[in-house]
Amino acid sequence: MNLPNYFLADLPAEASLTQTLITEACQTLRRNRQQYLLPRSTSSIIQLLDSLGREWLQADSPFRLYALEEGPAKTGFTQRTIANGLDSFFKQLTAENLEAFVKQELGNLNRLDNFHEGSFARGPQLLMHIGAGSIPNPVLFDMSLGLLARSAQFVKCASGQSFIPRLFAHSIYEADAKLGACIEIAEWKGGTDILDSAAFAEADCVSVTGSDETLAAVRSKLPSKTRFLGYGTRVSFGFITREALARDAKALAKLAAHDVAAWDQQGCLSPHVIYVESGGKAAPELFAQRLSEELDALEEHQPRARLTTTEAAAISTRRSFYEVRAAHSPETQMWASSNSTAWTVIFENEPRFQMSCLNRFVYVKPVADLSHALQAAEMVRDKVSTVGLASIASQANDLALRLAHWGVTRICSLGEMQHPPLTWRHDGRSPLADLITWTTLESKH
Repeated sequence: MNLPNYFLADLPAEASLTQTLITEACQTLRRNRQQYLLPRSTSSIIQLLDSLGREWLQADSPFRLYALEEGPAKTGFTQRTIANGLDSFFKQLTAENLEAFVKQELGNLNRLDNFHEGSFARGPQLLMHIGAGSIPNPVLFDMSLGLLARSAQFVKCASGQSFIPRLFAHSIYEADAKLGACIEIAEWKGGTDILDSAAFAEADCVSVTGSDETLAAVRSKLPSKTRFLGYGTRVSFGFITREALARDAKALAKLAAHDVAAWDQQGCLSPHVIYVESGGKAAPELFAQRLSEELDALEEHQPRARLTTTEAAAISTRRSFYEVRAAHSPETQMWASSNSTAWTVIFENEPRFQMSCLNRFVYVKPVADLSHALQAAEMVRDKVSTVGLASIASQANDLALRLAHWGVTRICSLGEMQHPPLTWRHDGRSPLADLITWTTLESKH
């Protein structure tokens, strides 16, 4: 597939980005928005996104085929991991879901088109997205969000991570060249001040996903007039009740394995720890063993990506630590892939929340109950994004309420942690409403 040079990210590697190039690109986006995007209706944009979602799910889609063929070399993820990730996003990108999302965020589907009950919603003229890491789905969602908000978009990807967002932008351009002309995709190394400053000077709103340090660095560089939306460091964990475990430990282990394996545990929705209630008919150790078996089976048809030397060394070092601990204490057990670092399960009686080194390295920790688990996770209380919950039906609402009061912003079934619905309120916030400025039309009584 030969992609035309529509975007800055299409330029050959030897091409250099300059301050002038960034400034001119932003100004062109503003003009194109005024002419091509602003007059569009919400319904027409939803229909376009729905059509793109269906196209990307087709096995013979040129963009999907290219993503799967070149993706492993470009992103580091295996073909199966990329396919599962793309399916997870594009299955959600339907007209029904998009309409529900807009109504949830703005109260009415047409508030971006005209006044409704005295209120009109408008998005920023130029919206800049700064994506984090290698998982493409959050960037694809942000791009869809920008179209709905009628915003021209400058998408700045992490260095070397623009491949799939660039393909999505090309698919938009192919479906509607005028809307495609309202999007720019670029990548450069974070902290390149001259390029950052050029883009920040033009943007009306900057949305950043990344570490807390990245958010602070970007915010410090923004002009006072620029709206800032930051999504910082988050962690997630699983919780399994003794009653759920007694019903089917193997099935729960299979669900948890998919949560761990999705995008190789790289996202903020991936579990670092799975807490398992003790004192039931099935022991937490049994779950840990079953989880290791499921991760081993997944490696056969959904292998983990190749790691850098540093990443592999981090796993090896931590494995060595737990090998010694397990040899001297029955309180610790370890299951690990043979002759590779493909997956690791650590069972540890110490309940304190432990950050994983990722890449399918997960902790299983027994606890007396949910209160015990939350006490053990207190150190990350303000950083928890998602809890994957496995319980019997009669327990679910009470457990969810307790998690919500503790501060968790998303609670889902185990096995769905890396598959949030389109209507998910990211970090407990409204992603489209956050972009909006309201105009009120008062009527004379």
